[in-house]
Amino acid sequence: MDYQAIKVEQRGHITLITLNRPERLNAVSEQLEEELYRALSAAEADDEVRVVVLTGAGKAFCAGVDTSRLPSDAPMKTPEQERRGVRGLQRNVLKLHRMEKPTIAMVNGAAVGGGFDLACGCDIRIGSPNTRFMVAFTRVGLTPGWGGAWLLPRIVGYPKAAELIFAADFCEAEEALRIGLLNKLAPAEALEKETIALAERIANGPPIGIRLSKIQLQRGQNTDFETELELAAALETCAAHTFDAKEGAKAFSEKRKPEYKGK
Repeated sequence: MDYQAIKVEQRGHITLITLNRPERLNAVSEQLEEELYRALSAAEADDEVRVVVLTGAGKAFCAGVDTSRLPSDAPMKTPEQERRGVRGLQRNVLKLHRMEKPTIAMVNGAAVGGGFDLACGCDIRIGSPNTRFMVAFTRVGLTPGWGGAWLLPRIVGYPKAAELIFAADFCEAEEALRIGLLNKLAPAEALEKETIALAERIANGPPIGIRLSKIQLQRGQNTDFETELELAAALETCAAHTFDAKEGAKAFSEKRKPEYKGK
């Protein structure tokens, strides 16, 4: 596919998507929004892709919505127009969150507003000392519109999420690591290397088992333990009848590295 506002690179079983508007701190234009959705959909549908990594070009991860989309002298939108606009912006966060394949945010710089929510939509976040987060919405009289008010408490807990949303202060890299917003902190010059290394370790694992594990993790956040155990039994039964499960057991007994096929 032809992209202009993003870059898409295939690295074996990994799709690396880079938001590519560095002159606007990778703020989300209509074109970027559409291209990102197409790229995520393509990665989701491609059986050769096992992990998706999302990052930004230049010094920022994503500055949220491009304010040039919201000129101050533009006529006030109707509530229905506003709602349609927000729903359009939400779909990429929802796509990241619902994707069966693991997703990693390589947060190379500031993740602000909707950019914060994009990072939170991923399963894993890795940053550097240049990484910083800010909810931002409440600074301009708004509420988190891209899903952050649902995602953030599930990552850092309700009290810390409330603080980050209500005060709208920057959360710097070390604090983000301490509260679990970042899984790992790497030197800026090694951020890509360490992120891709983790993505490769995941991609070399059993794709079906990992996808089913993600389903369990996500469903388990919104159900009781007994229901989760029933789901676990059903998914474990499905996984046990795959080629990969047999290959994993065989490789273990033969003391060698398994070669998973995703079937």
